[in-house]
Amino acid sequence: MSSPLDIDQLQTFIAIVDTGSFTRAADRVFKTQSAVSMQMRRLEERVGKQLFAKDGRGIRMTTEGEKLLNYARRIIRLNNEAIAAFDDNRLEGTLRIGTPDDYADRYMPEIIGRFAKTHPNVELYIVCEPSVDLAEKMGRGELDIALVTHNPRERMSDVVRTEPLCWVSSANHPLRDDAPVPLAVGRRDCLWRQLACSALDGVGREYQILFTSWSSTVVAAAVLAGMAVSVLPESALRPGMKVLSQNDGFPALPPVQIGIMKRPGFSSSLMSAITNHIAACLDNITPANVNDDLEGEVKAYPRYPRLRAGHMLPGW
Repeated sequence: MSSPLDIDQLQTFIAIVDTGSFTRAADRVFKTQSAVSMQMRRLEERVGKQLFAKDGRGIRMTTEGEKLLNYARRIIRLNNEAIAAFDDNRLEGTLRIGTPDDYADRYMPEIIGRFAKTHPNVELYIVCEPSVDLAEKMGRGELDIALVTHNPRERMSDVVRTEPLCWVSSANHPLRDDAPVPLAVGRRDCLWRQLACSALDGVGREYQILFTSWSSTVVAAAVLAGMAVSVLPESALRPGMKVLSQNDGFPALPPVQIGIMKRPGFSSSLMSAITNHIAACLDNITPANVNDDLEGEVKAYPRYPRLRAGHMLPGW
């Protein structure tokens, strides 16, 4: 009788695919990179197929690896469901989460996916509104937890991520040097808008706000269409955008921080579970430096590099 597949090896295999890196996978599964490599060698020996192949300085998943991935996800999902079915202490209830729409678009898919797998009996109720409105809802007890832009002058939150704030324009539409900077930004109470305007005022550069919206989709559309410049955190940059620098006449911006607001008195077990998932997910999506050694990167699942000023993302 053939020996069964090792659950731990399959979890590591999935982590490599999901994070796009042996190094980041090692962090996710709490192992050393050498231990991750050893597990993959043993998994390849077990299935009798090569799962990864070298591709330049990096690696790519083979056809056999893609075939195994489907089975691996199903096996892990069934394993988790079986454990949850016999867990008398499993978490139950409703969790009301607030997040701006740009955070929802960038971060929530992984947060929701991971949380739902480990806590299938918890109902998630998610509200997408600007940080200012979310803070007000938190104050009225309408939300249990909120992922917001950290702004200690306006609201208190626990910082879970810090990243650069970048000036961005369209990579395919040049800016006019002889005209005020056309801006697409959030509402007047948006911290990023305030930082952008203050920075331009500080260097005496003229600007004109052409688009105002709390929707990151609208702001990004204006930028990609070549109609405006905006400011976005590094992880929110999209293909087709260009990062502008001081050489382009745009002053440096302070970094931005993402914070978590928590409702006092809410279930400590549920709160701990969701905050741990949020912190882990935000940490996992940290972009790699453009000059990093790419050895071990899975090119079938690329991640955006850490962008330097003037770097362009390819258009869709």
